[in-house]
Amino acid sequence: MAFALKGVAYITGAGSGIGQHAAYSMAKLGVRSFALLDRNPVTTTISELKKISPDVEIKEIELDVANESAVNDSVEQTVKEFGRIDYALNNAGIGGALKTTDQIPKDDFERVLGVNTTGVWLCQRAQIRQMLKQEKRSNSVRSFRGSIVNTASMYGVIGPTLTVPSTAYATSKHAVVGLTKADAIAFAPRGIKINAICPGYVLTPLVQNSMDIETDRGNPMKIEAAKVPLQRFANMEEIGDAIAYLHSDASSYMIGAAMVVDGGFTIQ
Repeated sequence: MAFALKGVAYITGAGSGIGQHAAYSMAKLGVRSFALLDRNPVTTTISELKKISPDVEIKEIELDVANESAVNDSVEQTVKEFGRIDYALNNAGIGGALKTTDQIPKDDFERVLGVNTTGVWLCQRAQIRQMLKQEKRSNSVRSFRGSIVNTASMYGVIGPTLTVPSTAYATSKHAVVGLTKADAIAFAPRGIKINAICPGYVLTPLVQNSMDIETDRGNPMKIEAAKVPLQRFANMEEIGDAIAYLHSDASSYMIGAAMVVDGGFTIQ
């Protein structure tokens, strides 16, 4: 199997968490040109990437993925800097309140979908338009004009538990899976590979900060952790490695997949 990566990576939500560690995993496999996009600084990501490879080239772009013109401009900036986009990770997202439908204000619901669904769609649309303009890197049947991975969630393939009734979040991530499948069908014949990653619980900074929160139902994160067959949450590196795999030639026959990486949570 071929796991080496060569080319240009465009990563949203690159300042922390899964986006940050996906960049590290991709750098370890050979990517040397990165567009790192986030609403917050990506200083730590840049520093760590340079430790992995001192010759790495980085374009830092502040981006609100819900802003259509900003998204289009970010892709243009990336192509102006590096010439093309080979690997796109649409990872930026928000969690939203842990509320059921009867409790969610319309504005809150639309805010989550605006970032998690419309934001992914805007980024993917701009990336597809660029990838259609560029040639494959080789004549191999396993080569593509570009590869796109969308960060969904295990709650994009199952419903959320009553311990974490994240209705808006689950709705947005189901939509990401649907978008991934629809565009994968449309653009695979035109040389673009599109898949989704569906992580379970991951020890991101947000999750780590919520490990000690108590509610009238108890400690939500400890309750959820007890349901994972592996009896632990994922490390961010594990999800980053899975994303790098989806971008690699090793997954060249995977199209429109919603790859679940959840420690067995969804198989129960």
